[in-house]
Amino acid sequence: MKTSDSKITSILIVDDMPENLDVLIDHLANTDFNVSVALSGEKAIEITQKLIPDMILLDIKMSGIDGFETCRLLKENAALKEVPIIFITAMMETVDKVKGFSIGGVDYITKPFEHEEVLARINTHLMLRRQQQQLAEKNAALIQLNEQLKQEIVRREQAEEALSTASAKLSSISQEEAKRWGLSAFIGKSQAIKNVLKDIRRLQAVDKTSVLILGESGTGKELIARAIHFGGVRDQGPFIPVNCSAVPEQLAESSFFGHIKGAFTGAMKTRKGYFEQAQGGSLFLDEIGDMPLSLQAKLLRILEDGLITPVGGEQTKAVNVRIIAATSVDLSLKVAEKQFRKDLFFRLASYILTVPPLRERKEDIIGLSTHFLSFFTKEMGHKATTSLSDSAQEILENYHFPGNVRELKNLIEHAIIRSDGSSIKPPHLHFIELPDDSSAHFSGDKIEPRTENDEQKILSYVREHGRINNTQCRQLLDSDLHRASYLLRKMYQEGVLKREGKLRWTVYRLPSSNKR
Repeated sequence: MKTSDSKITSILIVDDMPENLDVLIDHLANTDFNVSVALSGEKAIEITQKLIPDMILLDIKMSGIDGFETCRLLKENAALKEVPIIFITAMMETVDKVKGFSIGGVDYITKPFEHEEVLARINTHLMLRRQQQQLAEKNAALIQLNEQLKQEIVRREQAEEALSTASAKLSSISQEEAKRWGLSAFIGKSQAIKNVLKDIRRLQAVDKTSVLILGESGTGKELIARAIHFGGVRDQGPFIPVNCSAVPEQLAESSFFGHIKGAFTGAMKTRKGYFEQAQGGSLFLDEIGDMPLSLQAKLLRILEDGLITPVGGEQTKAVNVRIIAATSVDLSLKVAEKQFRKDLFFRLASYILTVPPLRERKEDIIGLSTHFLSFFTKEMGHKATTSLSDSAQEILENYHFPGNVRELKNLIEHAIIRSDGSSIKPPHLHFIELPDDSSAHFSGDKIEPRTENDEQKILSYVREHGRINNTQCRQLLDSDLHRASYLLRKMYQEGVLKREGKLRWTVYRLPSSNKR
């Protein structure tokens, strides 16, 4: 007999009479059980320290410690608490069966053994044990789901409270919000950004057309979605952003469509889902490519008939919501791989707006940098706007920007802090190198100035002093821990330096072949 997950069931037989063991083994010969034996209670305890069987058949009358004492000692092992123990006794023996049950036994079989009875009792208790395990697993899963639901309910309460507080302010984008989201950053001189702005204006003039925004991470897809909503005919309604990749699949249906009180454990009161929260406004579905397939069919139905049914409810509700979706993945490839519904793709893609990466509109880099410089210097309380040196501008214009506009914004913020508000120069530009990312180097024939200059500084220092550690490297380059560690590790991996010691005592020297 096998368990539901095809794991072989193991049985340990404990009896000091080899002839009894032979009889029981014969009874179990035509089963799928994996049978082990022990000739004493002491041996059984030793075996179960290494192997936890699914069941134990335990003789009561044995030399050494008897079956009752053996059972008591076995049950002291936490791993054996739930393992069923069936006692073996002779038909003519008088034993205290109540004592056997009180110390952890579940049943008795008597000698001489009846084949059908032995198998029936074993199978019955194995089945009960499996059912107990399955029930425990289900209870654990329910407890975990209940905790997730409680957290989701708290999050929704906070979101609804914030939505209620902000509802009067949603008629248009305030000047403060415009600065925070950087809408003016879309004003560039490249033809690519001009085309994006034309698309935004066109979409602001229509009401219900679904929009699919395509672009790499950091290109400002949510910013475009907000511009379409707040500058359009739905600006009086709410704008509800949802990151589809962050919604737990078990809670997805409740999150999007809401639930009624008592629909599931933890549903203490009726809650609105994202669609109802966005009623009369726009629902922004970011990373739509990560939406579970099971939810895609329901989303398609809502887009077609405009009706939702809350979890646990029977009545449908009409919703008037504009869908603006965005993704950084190739949805056509997901459709081909059957990971995204083709009909949903075409339903969402009533109008496709593609956002170009920053590296394809290099003529906008300095304009964007100037915008961020102005914004951050004011936010940080500097009296005058920080400037970019010509050499820093050249570096920025020749960088690939794998993180797009978001990376440029973070880069400028970091540089202003590092420069103490003075003119930004190359050493103030902190590029984060990613493993196996070719964009960590500059394009064209230009050499990345910082890496080459810093590595030359490190080599010169080691030639002069014979060694360098991380602290000395940071002081030498006036850099942070991350960059010093990265350069030392890079030069070690390339064989330029050799490494000695571990952790805080690690030092780097020149290999013998490089000493001059």
